[in-house]
Amino acid sequence: MKQLNKAKGTLGEREAVKFLKKHKYKILDTNYTCPIGEIDVVALESGFLVIIEVKTRESAFFGRPCEAVDEVKQRKLCNLALVYQKAMGLADMPLRFDVVEVLENEINLIKNAF
Repeated sequence: MKQLNKAKGTLGEREAVKFLKKHKYKILDTNYTCPIGEIDVVALESGFLVIIEVKTRESAFFGRPCEAVDEVKQRKLCNLALVYQKAMGLADMPLRFDVVEVLENEINLIKNAF
């Protein structure tokens, strides 16, 4: 079951990247990993370094995908963003956090999600 969910998540991330490119995001990294975790997508858009969390669901039965980006996940993404900025020499770049929901056949971009 875990392998199946991982495959769905990977497909969702690919679809999200295509969507983001169509909306003028310049993708810098996908699946950036470091000792404290992983960032799904890192991009540049409108002068911001954007950390993007992608959430994929087959249905909204258990809630919208964005609802899974809770306070704990937000804190982790903030810490990951700092690690990324430092590692890439982008500490002075303004930062923004977006969430992309991939739900059934719909993709929803939430800018400034938190």
